[in-house]
Amino acid sequence: MSKKFLTDVIVKSTEMPANAAGKLAADIIGAIKTEIVATGRFTIPDFGAFAVRETAKRTAMNPRTGEKVAVKAGATVKFKASPALKEAALAGMKKAKRKASKA
Repeated sequence: MSKKFLTDVIVKSTEMPANAAGKLAADIIGAIKTEIVATGRFTIPDFGAFAVRETAKRTAMNPRTGEKVAVKAGATVKFKASPALKEAALAGMKKAKRKASKA
């Protein structure tokens, strides 16, 4: 999903001018980012949850040289899909397979 995709959806559903829809999409993305930074979590019902997870300090290997490299501890944002989204995705996948097998 991209900001342009969100902008296009907003324009189609509200008949809002594209520049105003782009600003609204940017504001939505900014609000989600702010909430994740402030609380470490953001949930959209029937879609899923974004959560900040800490990554441990570890040693990795450079695939080109085989040299061991120290990787600092950090954080990443993980996404966990809701059961409703998982069901919808599975139904869509099954439908696509049936359609492909008929062709």
